Amino acid sequence: MSSQNIYILGIESSCDDTAASVIHNGKILSNVIASQKIHEEYGGVVPELASRAHQQNIVPVVHQALKKAGITKEQLHAVAFTRGPGLMGSLLVGTSFAKSFAYGLNIPLIDVNHMQAHILAHFIDEEGFNKPSFPFIAMTISGGHTQIVEVKSHFDMTVIGETIDDAVGEAYDKSGKILGLGYPAGPEIDKRAQKGNPKAYQFTKPKVAGLNFSFSGLKTAILYFVQREVKANPNFIEENLNNICASIQYTIIGILIDKLKLATKQTGIKQIAIGGGVSANSGIRQALKDGEQKFGWTTYVPKFEFTTDNAAMIAIVGYLKYLEGDFAEQNITASARLKI
Repeated sequence: MSSQNIYILGIESSCDDTAASVIHNGKILSNVIASQKIHEEYGGVVPELASRAHQQNIVPVVHQALKKAGITKEQLHAVAFTRGPGLMGSLLVGTSFAKSFAYGLNIPLIDVNHMQAHILAHFIDEEGFNKPSFPFIAMTISGGHTQIVEVKSHFDMTVIGETIDDAVGEAYDKSGKILGLGYPAGPEIDKRAQKGNPKAYQFTKPKVAGLNFSFSGLKTAILYFVQREVKANPNFIEENLNNICASIQYTIIGILIDKLKLATKQTGIKQIAIGGGVSANSGIRQALKDGEQKFGWTTYVPKFEFTTDNAAMIAIVGYLKYLEGDFAEQNITASARLKI
């Protein structure tokens, strides 16, 4: 298929952000996200509230994405949408909208795996950002996912390690909750960690075989540690907050980097691409930079707006699939537990 002038609309609704993006031959023309503030009161995403908000947001968000891209819906060549994994109610909103929109315009429908999209966000044409060459190791770290994937080509990926319980973003959020920080806690812990001593307190790293992760034990260790210290000194948290945050962050980054070292050793691949919301963390970015010096890695971090859940990453996968003529049928359904 010739690749001149292809416009793809990407739609993402796997969790609590309704997003739409227009891509033109691999370059993003618009990337619109409507975030849902309502979940902050609950300290986590409430699925029922999320799907209702998607229903309200999806039409205005798509309208905005087309307007910002400066094109009409009639210029679109295909509609790409997140099929899964994610919250079923949220996915259904995006899937139903994409199906009817593509049907109404009589253009192809393209289903996208959310986890593949985090990885393929690296292939968006963006000035100043290099694209990894195959094969490479991808690590996706977010509120809902922690995965290490061996990537041989755009659509030939093998998961070689993943979390057996909590995702890394959850470890941040739950630690934040213990310390009385807001939700999501990751950015706040990161900010405070930069002012604290990472070696002030020691937390044991969980022992998990191979390339898999576990964060639930660490969370429990942090809880018991804080309870014990607060019992001895009621002001312990406020007096030592920066040091506690720095120590938690140091431990989490240590866990991630140890697994990456093992993955590069096992596969012999030294190209590492990272994605997902937690990749915005300054400590992780620094640790990757250090890895380039220490272990001869070449590391890739996408532009910040393409790391968290967004529709640009769905649009790029849509574009790559469009070039291959890989389209979905109208009877396709959302899948909450879709695997890579």
